[in-house]
Amino acid sequence: MKKHLFIFKVCIIFFYLFFSNNCINGQTIYDFNKNENFDNWMIINDDVMGGVSNSNLSVDQNGNAVFFGNISLDYNGGFASIRHIFPKFNLLNKRTINLYLKGDGKVYQLRIKKNKNDYFSYVSSFPTSGKWEVITINLSEMYPSFRGRRLNYNNFAGFEIEELSILIGNKVEEQFLLIIDNIFVK
Repeated sequence: MKKHLFIFKVCIIFFYLFFSNNCINGQTIYDFNKNENFDNWMIINDDVMGGVSNSNLSVDQNGNAVFFGNISLDYNGGFASIRHIFPKFNLLNKRTINLYLKGDGKVYQLRIKKNKNDYFSYVSSFPTSGKWEVITINLSEMYPSFRGRRLNYNNFAGFEIEELSILIGNKVEEQFLLIIDNIFVK
């Protein structure tokens, strides 16, 4: 029994050091545990186009963001998202955006904008496993998209961003739940 407890403690310490070092060696865009007030995050659902999907953003007992809701395809709907606009964030010498999160096994999209007034976003889809994990997205692989259509422009090659969104829209009716601890670049 003592041996199992020791192994468990070693695993916890390794886990903490691994994820702490990942964030420390990177640069934090948003740490939900330190920013329990999500007033600067907006919910954008398909109701802006007549749909009836709904979503919420709340905080759990650990200070993590909980993005959850229901996707409906009624009235040409089918997506829900959360958006964060912030002062220009420097990406010089950064290659990846990383999200430490726990998903529900569904596919989500990370979307970024160089300028909050750009009409299109740079997009990358990512699956979730149902476990706590770090999702790593290469900035150079994020492609330009507008209203779900890929544009004939180059992939992301900027040095700054001013907006970040997380979206679910898998063209199926579904409930979803995504818990997010922090978002950082490396």
